[in-house]
Amino acid sequence: MPASERQDSTAVPAQGTDNRLRELPGQQLASLHPDWRTALDTPEAKAALQRLDSFLAERLQQDAVIYPARVFRALELLAPSDVRVVILGQDPYHGPGQAQGLAFSVPDRCPAPPSLRNMFNQLAREYPERPRRRHNDLSDWSRQGVLLLNTSLSVEQGAAGSHARKGWEAVTDALIQAVARDPQPKVFMLWGNHAQSKQGLLDAAGQTHQVLRSNHPSPLSALRPPRPFIGCSHFSLANTWLSAQGQPPIDWLGPDIV
Repeated sequence: MPASERQDSTAVPAQGTDNRLRELPGQQLASLHPDWRTALDTPEAKAALQRLDSFLAERLQQDAVIYPARVFRALELLAPSDVRVVILGQDPYHGPGQAQGLAFSVPDRCPAPPSLRNMFNQLAREYPERPRRRHNDLSDWSRQGVLLLNTSLSVEQGAAGSHARKGWEAVTDALIQAVARDPQPKVFMLWGNHAQSKQGLLDAAGQTHQVLRSNHPSPLSALRPPRPFIGCSHFSLANTWLSAQGQPPIDWLGPDIV
């Protein structure tokens, strides 16, 4: 999570659903499509998951508050063969009630964090004839084939980046590689240096995908050259490319009713 998101990290009361982690990642694998489990059935990914289970169990025993409850939710909502667009984030939001297991997404009851607000601002620029998006929960994107994957899948309350370099990178790299190797053409949106560092995984896959690069939508970088996020037109460019591949476009704006 960029530093610009931290100002909202404790602004959301822990009302509604409890999104604290209670079930270890290894216990959550059974809920995944078999093809996702196959992608994680490599020596590197399995070893990383074992380390993560041990680390997270120890932190929970020490009364750490960890988010989200469903670390693999981005995978639970679609099978690998359903993926048409990939948006990479860094790590989950670290305030109570925010993280849902989907990169950039928060429940509708939560205020939109700064990067998500900039994403919606960019959508309004690209689709001025449509009402602004009214939902902060991006699960409708997932149901249309958008993989909203953070590169670290857990975080401790109030401590952005706290579970980076604990093993998640090996897990999510395996997932990115599996998606990139699939021959169905996909759009990868790489926003910021962190996401763009995964370009090598896409190149090694040897498939024809559309890769869109810009700065991160964080207010710290969204307007900064050489590739400002605001004005990037990535959402409409993705749909134009998907249509050229004979695939239906993504409805980025979602339902107009609240």
